[in-house]
Amino acid sequence: MRIVLLGAPGSGKGTQAQRLQAEHGFTQLSTGDLLRSAVAQRTALGLEAKAAMDAGALVSNQIVLGMIGERLAEPDTAAGYVLDGFPRNLEQARALEAMLAELGQALDAVVLMRVDFEILMKRLTGRRTCSKTGKVLNVYFSSKAELDECIAAGGELLQRDDDNEETIGRRLKVYDSETAPLVDHYRDAGLLRVVEARGSVEEVYARFLAALGINVQ
Repeated sequence: MRIVLLGAPGSGKGTQAQRLQAEHGFTQLSTGDLLRSAVAQRTALGLEAKAAMDAGALVSNQIVLGMIGERLAEPDTAAGYVLDGFPRNLEQARALEAMLAELGQALDAVVLMRVDFEILMKRLTGRRTCSKTGKVLNVYFSSKAELDECIAAGGELLQRDDDNEETIGRRLKVYDSETAPLVDHYRDAGLLRVVEARGSVEEVYARFLAALGINVQ
């Protein structure tokens, strides 16, 4: 099964994709990871991407698609994969479809992880990292015992500079404006499946599997 996973920052895409890979063998293809790996390995596409980033420019769709195409040529993707982080807009979706057509492939499903704006804001602005243990916590959703454990260990609850309401709000608005036409595009193509991504990781995962038609053993 070939899957595209859509969702705003904080919707839990990566968590669900990683578990699907671990339990059902679908390779998670995170474009962020592909990009970092290509740059670190100094591949031809990685060098092009690094040049763009060093110049303060966005990495082009062509470079990202090239990386995805190279990754899809590896044998572990034959059993199925989950594209996490691409496409982000309609232009990228059409470019992806053209590339997959050249490879003789087609998407089987596009899953949208849907979460209310207010919950996303709490997930992202409430995120903290314990300076002692490195554990990622949330001041809104982690238990008091988990938060106190960090302090008792001599740590501090640190917040990333960009995890503030203004920055997060801008990111979510950009996501919403770019993704709305993408959702309509995949709905019209009969590929869209919507998963309500509120609740525990277990609850969301159960809905995720159900949306994909995967039976729980």
